Amino acid sequence: MPAPTSSPLIPRTVWMLGFVSLFMDLSSELIHSLLPVFLVGTLGISVLTLGFIEGMAEATALIVKVFSGAISDAIGRRKVLLLLGYGLAALTKPLFPLAHAAEQVFVARLLDRIGKGIRGAPRDALVADIAPPDIRGACFGLRQSMDTVGAFLGPILAILLMSWLHDDIAMVLWFAVIPALLSVAFLGVGVREPPHDTSRRVFRSPIRLSSLNRFSRAYWWVMAIGTAFTLARFSEAFLVLRAQQLGFRITWIPLVMVVMAGCYMVSAYPAGKWSDRVGRTALLIAGLVLLVMADVVLARATAAPMVMVGVALWGLHMGFSQGILAAMVAETTPSDLKGTAFGLFNFASGVALLLASVIAGWLWQSHGAALAFYCSALLGTAALLLLLIRHASRS
Repeated sequence: MPAPTSSPLIPRTVWMLGFVSLFMDLSSELIHSLLPVFLVGTLGISVLTLGFIEGMAEATALIVKVFSGAISDAIGRRKVLLLLGYGLAALTKPLFPLAHAAEQVFVARLLDRIGKGIRGAPRDALVADIAPPDIRGACFGLRQSMDTVGAFLGPILAILLMSWLHDDIAMVLWFAVIPALLSVAFLGVGVREPPHDTSRRVFRSPIRLSSLNRFSRAYWWVMAIGTAFTLARFSEAFLVLRAQQLGFRITWIPLVMVVMAGCYMVSAYPAGKWSDRVGRTALLIAGLVLLVMADVVLARATAAPMVMVGVALWGLHMGFSQGILAAMVAETTPSDLKGTAFGLFNFASGVALLLASVIAGWLWQSHGAALAFYCSALLGTAALLLLLIRHASRS
């Protein structure tokens, strides 16, 4: 009788990348949980402008990933780009409390997201490089969960600091500098790359036809589904504004991001691990159902408890989709083009996120918050039907 085989262990570098993400997300979400209120309430910008700033910032991060991924493939090294990206993000944190106008916040947000874009695709490609195939979903899910631990702790810290500092947002934002510096320290000391190919490589644009032709139809299908997901999901800044609109005190506004991140955190790793056994598509279908439910609840919300239910569903949909989509990109692409593949995937997602956030801001400002969420639900339903048709055709 053959001896039972045990699953391989998650590599140490995946754990260390998780801690790097944890500290940087703690820093970023401490800021992000207060920034929409700061911009709309303190600096007086419109919701449409907020949608543009958030959409542009997040889209920039995703678009920059196109080139950072291709560069990491060309040089055969990921860590140098990770240091550059996390380092730039850490340097931008003091710019937020120093800002006195919306334009200054926009510049700080843009630079911060450029740092995210530089590090994103090489980080995912590094996980893909070292993750054993049998537990690839679990590796991506773990890294995503630890990232979300930081996103969970950041808003909690914001609530505590807002209470302690009597709602002085600018002073609270200074505390975001500390975990950002810890993130860079963990990266420098703890992350080790596997042996890499030392042969000379030439950087090639990720938009080259010869590179695109090497990607399978399965990869382009993942790209289409990921883009449809993002079109149906705008910036989380609108969740914060919805809570404020329905009566949340400013001190407790970060609780929105606590609930969202908490649900994301507890679902990302189990969903990733489950997808290794039952398949990715079923989990993505569940993720889209959760997104549509979240939108409907948030559109119909009339009080704080309903907002929290909608936010919780939103967080669960993230846990059931983001790490799984990353695992699908990793397993449908050539080993020497992983960074390029993640970059292209995030380029498409970035354009979709910019469109989604600007449209949501316009709908909110012109026709009210409910219509913005109903529109997202409609787009999510369309993406769900597309995924179900594809799943049925392959069964």
